[in-house]
Amino acid sequence: MTPPLPPAFLTRPLTHRALHDGTGACPENSLAAIRASVAAGYGIEVDVQPSGDGVAMVFHDAGLERLTARAGRITDLSAAELGDLTLLGGAEPVPTLADCLAEIGGKVPLLIEVKRQPGGPGALERGVAQALEGYEGPVAVMSYDPRSVAVMRDLMPETPRGLTTDAFATEDYPDIPEVLRERLRAITDFDAVGASFISHDRNDLKSPAVAALKARKVPVLCWTVRSAEQERVAREVADNITFEGYTPAA
Repeated sequence: MTPPLPPAFLTRPLTHRALHDGTGACPENSLAAIRASVAAGYGIEVDVQPSGDGVAMVFHDAGLERLTARAGRITDLSAAELGDLTLLGGAEPVPTLADCLAEIGGKVPLLIEVKRQPGGPGALERGVAQALEGYEGPVAVMSYDPRSVAVMRDLMPETPRGLTTDAFATEDYPDIPEVLRERLRAITDFDAVGASFISHDRNDLKSPAVAALKARKVPVLCWTVRSAEQERVAREVADNITFEGYTPAA
C-alpha cells in the first residue's frame, strides 16, 4: 500500500532549502535556516547529496564551489570532512540529514529531495533510509528520478514518496534523451514507483499530466514561489507551495 502524504504538508507553506536569507549567517540548507523555519512554523524542503562514504548530506549541488570555499565534488569528501567545511560567508557547517532531523525533532513537516545521481540510485537512498530510521515526525521523500523513488519504496515502504516533476525542457536537461524526458514529462511512472504526490514546477502547473493527477485527488505541491503574485497563480492548481524570498499569505 502506498502511504499518503500527511495533511501537515498541505496546511503550511514549505520553505525552499529551509528559511534562508541569502547571507552567510543563514544560508540555504543550513541548520540556521532550519531553526528559522521551525521558529516561524513553516514546513521545510531540503536537498540531499551523498558524501564519499555514503552519508546523506543536506546540500543542493553535486559540486562544492557555489556554497563553500572548496573545489571538487561532494562525493570527494567523507561526511566528517564535509562537516569541517563552512558554508560561504559564515560559520555554518555542511549538515548531515541526521543533524537536521535532530534539529527539527518532528516539530514541522520535512520534505527531502533526493538528488539524481550520475551512477543511478542506491547508495544515497540507503543513507537517507538510515538517517530516517526511528524518526517520528512528519516526513516525505521525493526525487526527479523514478528509479530513486522505487528504491526508497523498497527501503522504507512506510515513508510517503513523491516525484519532483516539471516540463523537462531540452535546455534544462541536455543530458537526458528526449524519449526519457517525454516519459518524465508525462509522469508515466507515478503509480509504478508507489508515489503518492508530486512537487511540480510552478511555471508548468497547467500541464495535462498534472491535471490528470489532480483529477485523481493526488496532492500537488509546487516549486519555487518567490512572490505573492506567483503564489496566487500557483494556488489555482497547487495544494501547497515551496517558497523563498518573501513571506507567504498562509
